[in-house]
Amino acid sequence: MEDKKQQTSVRNKAMDLLARRELREFDSDEITAAIDSLQRDNLLSDERFTESYVSQRFNAGFGPLKIRYELRQKGISESLTDEFLEAYADRWDRLMQQQRVRKYGEAIPADYNQRMKQARFLQNRGFSPESVMRLFR
Repeated sequence: MEDKKQQTSVRNKAMDLLARRELREFDSDEITAAIDSLQRDNLLSDERFTESYVSQRFNAGFGPLKIRYELRQKGISESLTDEFLEAYADRWDRLMQQQRVRKYGEAIPADYNQRMKQARFLQNRGFSPESVMRLFR
């Protein structure tokens, strides 16, 4: 069953790449019109993308700073990013704790160097230094 899913996924990706290559044959005005039509039909929207992206990255264990940075790199506005990150506001600390426990176990180390190692890990995952330090208090 899993092999069948992977074959389907590979096939879909190949079709996507072929479709992109074929778009090069169209006039830029035609491409713009098609994109505008997709946006009007709400099949292509920054809101849908942002909502999906934030959910996916949250579920993968990444914090708000990393997700914000990635969305900025993708051209998503700060206001839209804020809107969808805010929906998870009461869940970031719990996610950070889960990521620390998953990687290092329940016990918070007494050793300063080990605590800093864990802090760096969490900051690299996109959690703020302030929230990380709160976790270790």
